[in-house]
Amino acid sequence: MRERIPVVTQRRARGRRAVARGLWTGAELVVTLGAVLLLLVVHQLWWTNRQARAGAEDQVRSLQREWDTGRGGGDESGSRGGGAGGVGGGGGGQKNRDGGGGAVRGAPRTDRAYAVIRIPRLGLVAPVAQGIGKRNVLDKGYVGHYPGTAQPGRAGNFALAGHRNTHGEPFRYINRLRRGDRIAVETRDAVYTYTVDRTLARTSPRDGGVVAAVPRSNLSPYPGYHRAGSYVTLTTCTPEFTSRYRLVVWGKLVDVRPRQHAGPKVP
Repeated sequence: MRERIPVVTQRRARGRRAVARGLWTGAELVVTLGAVLLLLVVHQLWWTNRQARAGAEDQVRSLQREWDTGRGGGDESGSRGGGAGGVGGGGGGQKNRDGGGGAVRGAPRTDRAYAVIRIPRLGLVAPVAQGIGKRNVLDKGYVGHYPGTAQPGRAGNFALAGHRNTHGEPFRYINRLRRGDRIAVETRDAVYTYTVDRTLARTSPRDGGVVAAVPRSNLSPYPGYHRAGSYVTLTTCTPEFTSRYRLVVWGKLVDVRPRQHAGPKVP
């Protein structure tokens, strides 16, 4: 009578091969997922910044060409569009009164760039557009003007919002601003210079008082101002890479000068 050859060893070998294939497939999936996540991070942190900054720089040059050659629609177009996001969801019900000194005379069209902001300490040069919507303003690397707040140079509060991270991140380093730092806003006809006066390191996204005509936080201990004047407000998200709170920088108007037109030969 013949003895049967045991097959335990063969079965164990097949089991080990199946486990190995499963582990290899799992490893491939993990590597693929990691590569996809890495690409998403690169897209958000690098590509969106590069793309938005290039577009914003082109817009600044385009505005300056329009101003110097007398083309384009200028600073006024008669409508008062709005956007979404930012602080408080609005502009505090402030009318655009003419405060003199060559201030712009009307609200631009929604999403249209109509001014240039320069902050020397940060090396920042960016276009300012009407509205604070993400798609057509903030995600393009622009600084957005809160609808309903004052225009540059006017009595009241010229309130602005900008991304702190991704999409050009123009306001990433506004936490570095100190009292006395200059913020210049250039329009077709004038350059308005504000100086940084106060900073609110953290407040709620619903704290609409920070962009009111007389900016003052609605949250205790109620930092801000008590008297009418000509203010600028910069708002952005904080901490970095989150949108939980808002960082606020306030400044006061200190100088208004006519813009020097360079003539038609602008590169």
